[in-house]
Amino acid sequence: MKVAVVGATGMVGEVMLKVLAERNFPITELLLVASARSVGKKISYKGEDHTIISLSDAVDAKPDIAIFSAGGDTSLEWAPKFAEAGTTVIDNSSAWRMDPTKKLVVPEINATELTKEDKIIANPNCSTIQLVMALSPLHKKYTMKRVVISTYQSVSGTGVKAVRQLENEIAGIQGEMAYPYPISRNALPHCDVFLENGYTKEEMKLAREPQKILDDRSFSISATAVRIPTSGGHSESVNVEFLNDFELNEVRGILNDTPGVTVQDNPDTNTYPMPIYAHDKDEVFVGRIRRDETQRNTLNMWIVSDNLRKGAATNAVQIAEYLVKNQLV
Repeated sequence: MKVAVVGATGMVGEVMLKVLAERNFPITELLLVASARSVGKKISYKGEDHTIISLSDAVDAKPDIAIFSAGGDTSLEWAPKFAEAGTTVIDNSSAWRMDPTKKLVVPEINATELTKEDKIIANPNCSTIQLVMALSPLHKKYTMKRVVISTYQSVSGTGVKAVRQLENEIAGIQGEMAYPYPISRNALPHCDVFLENGYTKEEMKLAREPQKILDDRSFSISATAVRIPTSGGHSESVNVEFLNDFELNEVRGILNDTPGVTVQDNPDTNTYPMPIYAHDKDEVFVGRIRRDETQRNTLNMWIVSDNLRKGAATNAVQIAEYLVKNQLV
C-alpha cells in the first residue's frame, strides 16, 4: 500500500504519522508531502528518514491513498489531481465536507456507504466527530428533535501559531498573535470566521455536518463555539431533546456499548471527562449525563475528545483502514 501524507509537517500531519505507526497501517511506500518551503527536509517514520516531496511529485507517484491535512485551498486544488491519477483521497479540511457528491465519514457510523468510486472522502470537523459519536446511538433509540451545543475548544484546533501564542502568554513573552485577543486567562467566543448570519463557520459546521453524516435532516442543531486556553482536547456541553423519553441508566448503557465511546459519569467520585484525561487517546468520553428538568424528553451531557486524534488523524486513518479491509482501494 503506497500512502501519501499531505501536510506532513503540520500539527495534524505529525499526529497522523504517529497514529499510522501505532496502528501498524500496512504501508509499503510512504510519501511525505508538504509545501515548497519544506521540500527536501527529512522526517523520521518508524526509525527511518523520509525526504519531503512536492505535491506534483506525489501525484506523479500515484499513491493508493493520500491523507490530506494541508488546508482547504490546497485540498480544492490538489485532491482532484490525485483522484484523477487513481488515488483515493481522505481530506481533513472543510473543502469537500458539504459537497453533495462527496461522502462525509465517521467510520463507526457510516463507513458502509463507501465504494470504490469514492475518490475524495471528507473527514468531518473535529468537534462534529465527537458529537456524532455520542449522538448517533441515542438518535437511533430515541430520535433527536433539537440539539443545543456549546463547545470549549483547545487552541490546538487553530494550529501551531495558536499553541505558541498561549505558551508565550503563560511565559510572559510578547510574540505573534493567532487570535485578535489574548487567550491565556480568557475565553474567546470566536472559532473560525464570522458569517453573515452572526454565527461562525465552526458553529455552522456543527449545525450542518451531523445531519449529513446521519443522513437525517429532521433534527436541528444550534451551536456556540468558544476557544479556551487548553493546549489539547475539545469539550462540549450538549443539550438534546428527543421525541421519545429515556431512562438515564439505559442511556449510559447504550453509550457504554458504543465502540469508540467511554462513559465517565460518577459525581460521587468526581468522575467526568476532561481534556487532560483525553490527551493522546482515541476514545470519545461522555459524562455529566443527566435529565434536563425544565423540558420533557431532554438530556444534558458533557463530551470530550482529543481533537488531533479522533477529531482528525485517527478518524482519517480509520477510514483508510476500512478502505483496505474492504478492498476499496
